[in-house]
Amino acid sequence: MTTVTSPLAGRAIGLAAVPDPVFSGAMVGPGTAIDPVREPSEAVSPVDGVIVSLHPHAFVVVDDSGHGVLTHLGIDTVQLNGEGFEVLVNKGDTVTRGQAIVRWDPAAVEAAGKSPVCPVVALEATADALSAVRESGDVTTGADLFSWN
Repeated sequence: MTTVTSPLAGRAIGLAAVPDPVFSGAMVGPGTAIDPVREPSEAVSPVDGVIVSLHPHAFVVVDDSGHGVLTHLGIDTVQLNGEGFEVLVNKGDTVTRGQAIVRWDPAAVEAAGKSPVCPVVALEATADALSAVRESGDVTTGADLFSWN
């Protein structure tokens, strides 16, 4: 079983509340979303694993069980072309849970007209593979978001 922890501090809102149909419809996979605190921060790895995909606005970490977890920093943030994001690791790096991956500023994302809401998604999982999914309440960086069986 993989426990996925929050890459950010903020408020859990669930995928259905994400202002993007690809995420809210769970087309990418099941999971939850975090509405982050509006201050410069570091998004950290939600699991121990290897960085298999890395962009300024999004990253995927695959753990030893082959579970890939996508952290997407904001909605439509690819349109910012990396501005306001600082990548702190490299694709292919082995990372530990809680290790900083990207430094960013959710308030700047919002000021640029984008939603800073961050989906945290279990890639290629079925909805019934997840349990104890956090969809409400304040979360701290590293707090449990869901379990993947």
